[in-house]
Amino acid sequence: MDVVASVLVALVAALHLYFLVLEMFLWTKPAGRAAFGLDADFAEQTKVLAANQGLYNGFLVAGLVWGLIAQDDAVMAFFLLCVVAAGVFGAATVSRKILFVQAVPALLALGALALA
Repeated sequence: MDVVASVLVALVAALHLYFLVLEMFLWTKPAGRAAFGLDADFAEQTKVLAANQGLYNGFLVAGLVWGLIAQDDAVMAFFLLCVVAAGVFGAATVSRKILFVQAVPALLALGALALA
């Protein structure tokens, strides 16, 4: 695997680690509410759901890091495809912004991985 692919996979993993922190630990705090445009009441009512969603982002991070450490292209490709699927679903159901924040970086990493 080349350096560009590794850096892009690591970037996708870092983004999802950031999402995990926002969703699991900062959801009801000013930073989390600002990131997702939430009012305090809604954030409080949905914090358990957000924490669950954050945990799933953690699984994506774990898979991508596993692939990087093992230098296993198939593992990285699988988890990148999971990120793309989540990004496309999020764009269709929540906000088009998710397509660009989540799916596009994963697609770029997947492309770099395929070319490596």
